[in-house]
Amino acid sequence: MYSTWDKLLLQRKESASLRKLSINASETDFLSNDYLGMARNKVFHKKMLETIQSDPTILAGSTGSRLISGQSAEVHETESILEQKHRTESALLFASGYAANLTLFSCLPQRQDTIIVDEYIHRSVHDGCVMSKAIKWKFRHNNLEDLEAKLKRARGLCFVAVESLYSMEGDFAPLTEIAKLTDKYGASLIVDEAHAFGVFGYGLVHQLGLQNSVFATLITYGKAMGSHGAALLCSKLIKTYLINFGSPFIYSTALPDLIWRQIRMGYEFLDNHPALASNLRHNIRLFRTQQVPTISGTDSPIQSLIVPDNKQLLNLKNSLSEKGLQTYAVFSPTVKLGTERLRICLHTFNQKNDILLLTQSIKSSLDL
Repeated sequence: MYSTWDKLLLQRKESASLRKLSINASETDFLSNDYLGMARNKVFHKKMLETIQSDPTILAGSTGSRLISGQSAEVHETESILEQKHRTESALLFASGYAANLTLFSCLPQRQDTIIVDEYIHRSVHDGCVMSKAIKWKFRHNNLEDLEAKLKRARGLCFVAVESLYSMEGDFAPLTEIAKLTDKYGASLIVDEAHAFGVFGYGLVHQLGLQNSVFATLITYGKAMGSHGAALLCSKLIKTYLINFGSPFIYSTALPDLIWRQIRMGYEFLDNHPALASNLRHNIRLFRTQQVPTISGTDSPIQSLIVPDNKQLLNLKNSLSEKGLQTYAVFSPTVKLGTERLRICLHTFNQKNDILLLTQSIKSSLDL
């Protein structure tokens, strides 16, 4: 009965790509998405604690989905503030970015429509498309010619999905050029800002002034803000439609009010502490001066180094761990065979000596 599953797991083990859950070690963090250190910021923690002490009821569970008993004054107020800050018509909060993408792509495109996604888009988008009746095409990563060729062939309403900053490559989408293309062909552009929000202000859509050119923008709060949850920025029409037809939203228990309050306070904290992002930029520049050959953008907090062999990659990761440096190895089949990589995340709290130890250790291990 279990032979198929055993066989598949054995194959993963033999290829050194078997996934396991492990408790985070007390090593130097070049692993997490806590780019601005918000998840460990003691000043912010103190503010949250004071909030809880002044109103302990905020700790209570939501008791139901937002359509039943989970629609509180807290979540309503938070969405209103997001609309003001992002200069968008509406905002809809979700428990996670995965849930938001699953909701959007599963119910919005109809059978006669077309979804065109960057080949490296997040798995949550692909899973949402599986639930949709629309046709889905991939275009080559950041390739405008391939995107345009597919836009010319699209039928029905066309949706184009990209990430502003890609989580495995650490490179940026040419958002301005993509927005021009989608406008030219009457397509709706959807941008996932999970890894750009906070690192680049309110995200690259906001920074580039593309709000009017983007159909919907996804913001997540579990990375640079160090919290939880996500927001979909869109029109009032789309928000109402998702509330009525988006199964993952309709049938999910809402997050507790504590999270909605934390998001609001997180925005205020980021606004008042611009040094967090500037310190991160300094550490990124320091890393880049060490000439480690990554495939990532110059300004990206994610720096990925191709190590095209699972076992060699595992050895590199383990050797860094022995020196107290915590990184993430991305094995095939998570990425294509031959593009296995070491994913390095830089943070505002990383120290100069640790960055230098990391880069020197990598170059030494790989004879660079």
